[in-house]
Amino acid sequence: MLEAICKYGFMQNAIISIILASIVCGIIGTIVVEKKLVMMSGGIAHASFGGIGLGFLLGFEPIIGGLLFAVISAIAIVSIKRRTNTTSDTIIGMLWSLGMALGILFISLTPGYPPDMTTYLFGDILTVSIKDIYLMVILTLFILISSFALFNYIKSYLFDEIFLSSKGVNTTFLEYFLFILIALSIVILIKVVGIILVITLLTVPPAISKLITYNFNIIILLSSIVGIILCFLGLVFSYYFNIPSGATIIILSSVAYFITALIKSKK
Repeated sequence: MLEAICKYGFMQNAIISIILASIVCGIIGTIVVEKKLVMMSGGIAHASFGGIGLGFLLGFEPIIGGLLFAVISAIAIVSIKRRTNTTSDTIIGMLWSLGMALGILFISLTPGYPPDMTTYLFGDILTVSIKDIYLMVILTLFILISSFALFNYIKSYLFDEIFLSSKGVNTTFLEYFLFILIALSIVILIKVVGIILVITLLTVPPAISKLITYNFNIIILLSSIVGIILCFLGLVFSYYFNIPSGATIIILSSVAYFITALIKSKK
């Protein structure tokens, strides 16, 4: 395994993507879990499939299309929720289905043989290219810098939004911005575990960390470490047993959560 990492570029890309994805899981995953935005994250992830399909149809990088659709979906969820009486679940359900339907439509209209969508739906960490790495680095740096710059505001928004608003902080802007960060995070995770499995990787590391500590700052740090361990183990298993990496990472993550919960319940 170590020899393969040193020798092959695709293995090095996989390791880098693991680190970047885990950083995102630590920061944004904690926000998703604390604010109970798991289903919203799933809706954005599935809506991004429409952009991926559009990328194949028009001949540009599919993941860029996914990024655009994810951001637009995040903004749409907040806008519709704030301006109408429609519940978040209803909006998420519509965007979830609409994104998948558009993706299928665009792919069916693509000339020639239909592209293989397995990597985007279920992930394959071994297919992460150097272009994917560049995009992931840019998005991760943006998320890191933004999160640290607004860290105290984000904490206040998560635990007492009314108090933050009473202090004159524009919570509407903050909500839009956080939803956009979640959309960017989902795009980073798509090539690692895929659209269908992204919710688990985004939420399991923070969920495991919350079983160990209640300190918000430590949860973020611990979630990143847990994410790195789980993704690396998934990569090892998929490499040696020639099985899908995305599914392997998710299975290991779920097993790790149940084991941690069981140990915690016995104390």
